[in-house]
Amino acid sequence: MTAAAAAGALLVGGLVFSACDGGSADDGDGASPDARRASEAAAPKQQARGWNPRPDSIAAVGDSITRGFDACSVLSDCPEVSWATGTDPVTKSLAGRLLDKPAGNSWNLAETGALTSDLPAQMKRAAAHEPELVTVMTGANDACRPTVGEMTPVDDFRADLERGMRTLREEQPRAQVYMVSVPDLKRLWSQGRKNPVGTQVWKLGICQSMLRDPDAMDKAAVQRREQVYDRVVAYNSVLEDVCSKDRRCRYDGGAVFEYRFTGDELSEWDWFHPSKQGQRTLAQLAYRRITAP
Repeated sequence: MTAAAAAGALLVGGLVFSACDGGSADDGDGASPDARRASEAAAPKQQARGWNPRPDSIAAVGDSITRGFDACSVLSDCPEVSWATGTDPVTKSLAGRLLDKPAGNSWNLAETGALTSDLPAQMKRAAAHEPELVTVMTGANDACRPTVGEMTPVDDFRADLERGMRTLREEQPRAQVYMVSVPDLKRLWSQGRKNPVGTQVWKLGICQSMLRDPDAMDKAAVQRREQVYDRVVAYNSVLEDVCSKDRRCRYDGGAVFEYRFTGDELSEWDWFHPSKQGQRTLAQLAYRRITAP
């Protein structure tokens, strides 16, 4: 396999972000975990049936974004900068913001290229660690396929997601879940097609359901992109619905889908996966939602 083909094969499985105008999310976490916990010591412990905004352990499942793919070096995972469980101080991962000892109490079970059909197996591995919180970031690879016809049907996506949740509940009925929305792939196309370097990278075979022939504006090309966009919206509706039926689950409210990531938040090697700054932004968005009242 050539280097270009290998790059295309690896990148097709990855989650992508749009390089468009926008600001970064505020950290919003202030003090260190030790300081925050000390300030909360006098407050009554949250009831067992309620949402605990300060879990003591985190397991992450999903795809290449959660693995930190292409954030540190080309065509490589870099879990130390993962938004969910990374230990890199620049990233300030969710685990780093919430846990006293993130390295010992967080586990990254995500896999580059994973589809939602892989979620049940990931959930089973996550449950074995008995985490208090499981982060779920899935769905982009189900839409980002070689052709529109190969995208995961919505009913299958729902079935895979529900099966993953059942697997977790059978093993860890009290674990909390943070469910992340799928990003807007059409926004990526709209902004990225203006970058000649980026469009050359796309020719390696990246997310052809959306990014094939990026300058084509004929009826068929427009309809193809709309189909991918509609499928992402449908996936997000399923994520929200499935999460709403589980009292220990929080959906991100579409935060990742709606957030306008900047060029600085994209990998310098593929213009799609988040850079360290992009991973930091994901951590900020997650922290804000998880710690909300």
